[in-house]
Amino acid sequence: MSPLVSADAPLAALPGLSNEALTLLFAGVAAVVLLWGFERYRTTFSRAELAIALGVALGLLTVAFAPGLYGTLAGVLNLESRFILIQIFANVTFLVLIFYLVSQVNTSQRTIGDLTRSLAVQQADPDADLDEQTLYVVVPAYNEADTIGTVLAALPDRIHDHLVRAVVVSDGSDDATRRAAEEYDAIVVEHPINQGQGGALQTGFDIASDHGADIVVTMDADGQHPVDQLDDLVAPIVDDEADYVLGSRYRGEDNSGNSITRRGGIRTFTWLINRLAKTDITDCTNGFRAIRGSRLAELTLTEERFSAPELIIESRKNGLRIVEVPVTIHEREAGETKKPKIGYAVGLARTIFVTWIR
Repeated sequence: MSPLVSADAPLAALPGLSNEALTLLFAGVAAVVLLWGFERYRTTFSRAELAIALGVALGLLTVAFAPGLYGTLAGVLNLESRFILIQIFANVTFLVLIFYLVSQVNTSQRTIGDLTRSLAVQQADPDADLDEQTLYVVVPAYNEADTIGTVLAALPDRIHDHLVRAVVVSDGSDDATRRAAEEYDAIVVEHPINQGQGGALQTGFDIASDHGADIVVTMDADGQHPVDQLDDLVAPIVDDEADYVLGSRYRGEDNSGNSITRRGGIRTFTWLINRLAKTDITDCTNGFRAIRGSRLAELTLTEERFSAPELIIESRKNGLRIVEVPVTIHEREAGETKKPKIGYAVGLARTIFVTWIR
């Protein structure tokens, strides 16, 4: 073993530290890190960033001026050299910094998402006090200017003696989706930043809950969900037989034109949800659903992109009575699907397991 890396070597024997320039480099980097940490604390009062800066600077200064401390600790840990120990410390520090960065990014994204949805909810003018039962149809829409009008025009005024109100959430659309929806008798709000279908549904649910909706229906803006089957979809809730009703293309008709791969994926994830959540459903990704309005507040909804499994599992965990009814799913009337082609299966799997274990 080289005496330059021996745990028993003199304090200055760590490779390079006998070089004055390298020692000054470590000290200079430590000073820069310290200055950064104090500046962040002075301007943002971030104790976490100050603590990170102090820890990194202390490590650099120790390597520069007292490497023997690492030699002693390396001997205690039965490592061949202090250099290996320093590498371990450096890698651990790097991983901690990465985890901290990821945590900060996620926190910022959640804050932006909450603010975006809150601003959108405030755009909805409150309905006048209604002495009758209401059914709110939440329609998330992202660049659906060509189809949203057809969907809204087809909605009936009443379903099972419930007054029907449409809520369109234009999810950061860069086309005329909002203008097209505003031509109809609907509550129309806009997300300034795209939040995904799950985020748009959360906004719609908040609006419906604030307005005291008795039943909340969700349907797509692309014309795939048949309005004439709304009666069948909400009937189990009206008859007090269910709290969550899911439309199933596999109990009805699937004219969506999905590929064999996608159909196989839907059945696989449906099987997984049935095993984990003890449900008995056939179509886990269908967005044509009805929920009892008074039960919405019990659901913890955080998923922005892959919300369908989260809604099912959360409903099951909170004791909502879940039933399926046969529905027909058509092909899109216009445009292209917004579902990601890469990572869709991974996103669904992640949502299923995260929702199940929390």
